Amino acid sequence: MAVYALWNNKGGVGKSYLTFQVACEYARTHPQQKVLVVDLCPQANSSSMILGGMERGEAVIEQLSGIRPSKTISGYVADRIVSPYLNPGSGANYLTHVRGFNHNVPDNLYIICGDEELEMQASQVQLACTAGPSDAWRIVHTWIRDLIEDVKHSWNQESITVFLDCNPSFSIYTELAMSASDRLIIPFSADGSSKRAVRSVLSLVFGILRKPGQIQSQFFTNSVRYSMTRPQIYAYVGNRLTQMNSSSASAFRNVVVEIFSEVFRAWQANPSLFCVHPTGDPAPTSRQGFRRMFEEQINDANTASVVSGAMGIPMCNLTAGKKTFAGRTVQVNQSQLDRQQPNIQDFVAKIE
Repeated sequence: MAVYALWNNKGGVGKSYLTFQVACEYARTHPQQKVLVVDLCPQANSSSMILGGMERGEAVIEQLSGIRPSKTISGYVADRIVSPYLNPGSGANYLTHVRGFNHNVPDNLYIICGDEELEMQASQVQLACTAGPSDAWRIVHTWIRDLIEDVKHSWNQESITVFLDCNPSFSIYTELAMSASDRLIIPFSADGSSKRAVRSVLSLVFGILRKPGQIQSQFFTNSVRYSMTRPQIYAYVGNRLTQMNSSSASAFRNVVVEIFSEVFRAWQANPSLFCVHPTGDPAPTSRQGFRRMFEEQINDANTASVVSGAMGIPMCNLTAGKKTFAGRTVQVNQSQLDRQQPNIQDFVAKIE
């Protein structure tokens, strides 16, 4: 059991969709464990999907954010802004039992709901990093880890599995997520900008510079200064990859190969940045072995993918047939489910 952050320094790679699918499938296959999602993205897309989809889920977010204090991540952050250097121990107050709002998800899934007010709080969190004691930056960057500890204490459990959905940009909330996580899952799409974004992840979090003289990120510099742990790379995931005609598929494969080469070079230079999967298999010694352990590809299920997110039905629970949402009826074909369900099941089976 560990804390997994899902992040890439690029929007549109499907990190919230992947968070939704992976967290729900992990909860389904580990029914004796309580599973926590913390939505640290102001867009709250993973919260919307987990809590019931584009209609019901959005209404639940409005309900939770309308409570005072908000029963969302912003409510917790507001607590910490009032007491930035002393943990109030209030994290569990912001938990939501998902099954109370969405009967399509496992009963053991919980969430700290996302909230757009995170954007408005950002400047206050940044100020707290510099306005207090000499190690203010370090203390503020433990806020989300404190939150997780509060939840563990309330559940009387020493260890839980947590999935953190992150802001696409390297915002203060992304930094807090990186400081709280043990393992990093990097979703990417098959385009050139994803390659640049993966390079940015390696630079911003792990200090792998792309060119001589490049300035290190403050996050990396301060993490070293305060001897703070950073997550290890657990997987890089080609997410909802489209396969249309042979030329398109070939172009996608070329991008995937280039991203593989980028990440593989990081492994060769510093394998300690990666988490060897706890399956009993040894650390990879070849390019093929590295790819088998660390690379995943999730096929796009087209209409089924859209329906899954829009209705808040995890892909592995979705069935074929006509589905109605937002006043429209669409057809989900079994062939679409067959494209993605095995990918998600196989990937989640590798998560501790």
